[in-house]
Amino acid sequence: MAIEAAFTIRQENFPLSAVFKQLTDVTIELDRVVPTGDAVVPYFWISADDTDKLTTDLSADLGINQVNVIDQVEKQMLVRIDWNLGYESVLTAIVNTDITLVSGTGTDEQWTFEVRASEQEDLSEFQTYCRSNDIPIELTELHAISSLRSDREYDLTDGQRKALILAYSSGYFDSPRGATQDDIADKLGISRQAVSSRLQRGTRRLVTSTLIVPEE
Repeated sequence: MAIEAAFTIRQENFPLSAVFKQLTDVTIELDRVVPTGDAVVPYFWISADDTDKLTTDLSADLGINQVNVIDQVEKQMLVRIDWNLGYESVLTAIVNTDITLVSGTGTDEQWTFEVRASEQEDLSEFQTYCRSNDIPIELTELHAISSLRSDREYDLTDGQRKALILAYSSGYFDSPRGATQDDIADKLGISRQAVSSRLQRGTRRLVTSTLIVPEE
């Protein structure tokens, strides 16, 4: 069974830490372009108010050989990175195990990565590799990948389905909320108590049907 997991690592424990020292209020995000060669995650977007202050000399980071600025648009910069895979990091752990990197986002505090594994054993091997090489990751999410299913297969009633879809489209789950339970009740022509019950029971059934709790 395919598994997806999310984990974090402190910003200073991953290459590119020099970027956070040079710029303020920075976010770095993996570009989701799939390379055609042997390059490992070659592109990143760097977002900050003062990207002009960034130098391409990031030699202080042991995990980087070279950085080239490809494009710059307003407060964003697209860079290509040649990694030094002789330096142990999350990237070397991914390269040396059967793990696929789905996304990666870095802030001043930490990096958050999402990965995919074909089997639970592959993910366990990845975690073991990180422990053996003193790469301090913290697992934050774990769930199985399943095929898309209809609401009937999730055991939702028609009322629960309508309430959940209307709540989502109306912004009820946003922060701040775009709608209240009274708003949803008015549109469905039912009481607020009925809306509350349908949302609660429907959410419970979705969670029960889709999420698994890691044993460790």
